[in-house]
Amino acid sequence: MVVLEVSPISTEELWSSVSDHRVLGHLPDQGISLLSAQFGRVASSRKSLGVSKRLPLYNDGSHCSLGPSMLQKCFGTRPQICVNVRDALNQAMDEELERDERVFLLGEEVAQYDGAYKVSRGLWKKYGDKRIIDTPITEMGFAGIAVGAAFAGLRPICEFMTWNFSMQAIDQVINSAAKTYYMSAGAQPVPIVFRGPNGSSAGVAAQHSQCFAAWYGHCPGLKVVSPWNSEDARGLLKAAIRDDNPVVFLENELMYGVPFDLSEDVMQKDFVIPIGKAKVERRGTHITLVSHSRCVGFCLDAASVLAKEGVECEVVNLRTIRPLDVDTIEASVMKTGHLVTVEGGWPQYGVGAEICARVMEGPAFNYLDAPAVRVTGVDIPMPYAKILEDHSVPQIKDIIFSVKKVLNM
Repeated sequence: MVVLEVSPISTEELWSSVSDHRVLGHLPDQGISLLSAQFGRVASSRKSLGVSKRLPLYNDGSHCSLGPSMLQKCFGTRPQICVNVRDALNQAMDEELERDERVFLLGEEVAQYDGAYKVSRGLWKKYGDKRIIDTPITEMGFAGIAVGAAFAGLRPICEFMTWNFSMQAIDQVINSAAKTYYMSAGAQPVPIVFRGPNGSSAGVAAQHSQCFAAWYGHCPGLKVVSPWNSEDARGLLKAAIRDDNPVVFLENELMYGVPFDLSEDVMQKDFVIPIGKAKVERRGTHITLVSHSRCVGFCLDAASVLAKEGVECEVVNLRTIRPLDVDTIEASVMKTGHLVTVEGGWPQYGVGAEICARVMEGPAFNYLDAPAVRVTGVDIPMPYAKILEDHSVPQIKDIIFSVKKVLNM
């Protein structure tokens, strides 16, 4: 069953949202009739809908839902489900915990408190103390426990309350997790996921605002993943949990509550996104914007603004930092002839710097009509004052300015 609204909603409220002219304007007459019949209403025209009675489809009288077949008849497309990034991560962990008894989650406040950001909501009640484990405030300690468990054949998910705190455990992540498969000549896999919020948030200052994509992307032996939307979060986390290598999974706190439409296919339990493959989120012909995490949304917003001025941007969502999908980046640059990279981290030795170096060293360099430009965070520790914070992270206007600079507009 596909629920049109995630939160409780009355039939009247749901009908009001469905009867919005932006929806009805794209519905065939048959679709309006089907919807009207489903809710016990009569639609006299696309502009006026007569109300006859409430017809809740659940017995509690407060929720209503439409099955996939009804939605497909009405809208002529497969149904979409609105899921925020937090819930997508929660669903991915839930399904993998159910699928494989070797999977377990540990970290600070992940169990009884449902997680500091409520990403693990409900998992402790469902799976109990042995699968969802609250730890003391000692990152080096519980990260070491998780790595040891991976050595023993389990598949731990180790949550850092923020990736800034992973500095306390970096020896476990780098020296124990990342290098053991190589040092054992392939005899000892380390199937572990380190996950948590990464990058700048809001009002948490210098010690809680770093982006660690370049830090961990520098280290061989790790896979480094940086999802943007709910589809990325769901598909990549499931792939990371199933992977036999240590995976650094970089979420973003400011994206947790952001909803995205997911197709029925994405909601299938066997849906995974291959690690190491980027996605072109928007096709364009004039310039390539390459980004990851929250900044992908900024690139899409900037592309929408620039489209009104006749500039068609191609937006590439990296999804994975290591291994880097150089082929997708090069193919886009060879088509557009221009490149701008966008990231929230610092500029020196950053993800954008690596992308520019790869393009320069490969075949796409000969297709560039102008030098590549990087949009990054400012090269300072994050200030606490909001006005300074806003000037320290990439904004949509910065991307637009850089695109115009590259295109000599």
